Amino acid sequence: MDFRLKKDNGKAQIFDPCRKKFVALSPEEWVRQHCISFLHIFKSVPLSLISVEKALNINTMVLRYDIVVYSKTMVPILLVECKAPEIKISPSTFDQIAAYNLQLKVPFLFVTNGLDHFFCQVDFDNSRVFFIKDLPDYNSMITIPSA
Repeated sequence: MDFRLKKDNGKAQIFDPCRKKFVALSPEEWVRQHCISFLHIFKSVPLSLISVEKALNINTMVLRYDIVVYSKTMVPILLVECKAPEIKISPSTFDQIAAYNLQLKVPFLFVTNGLDHFFCQVDFDNSRVFFIKDLPDYNSMITIPSA
């Protein structure tokens, strides 16, 4: 995927194909856009089924997730947490995505800072999360039952 870049008032911006607009090009946004590209090109996720930076209400707090991928029937199947490259992935990063997933109940999680990538699958029946080597492609993800 080619990235569309521009400057607006001296500030770099990148075009987000999911939000269909230019957004500020921060280090975290660079990682987010590469995740979108990876999901679309390598995992065959339709851009129209990728939701970016939407609010979630969790325990009276309004938080924003980075990326959620939906099935064709609009059931969330993948939650992605992006950090800037200089942010080390830590247990608190996994706590953050787990808190979001209490509400979303997706079967797959993806945590990245653009340098380190972690993929997880959620076993709702046994209340477990386990690391997997790679994400399945989109058509395989949508066949995994959610909670």
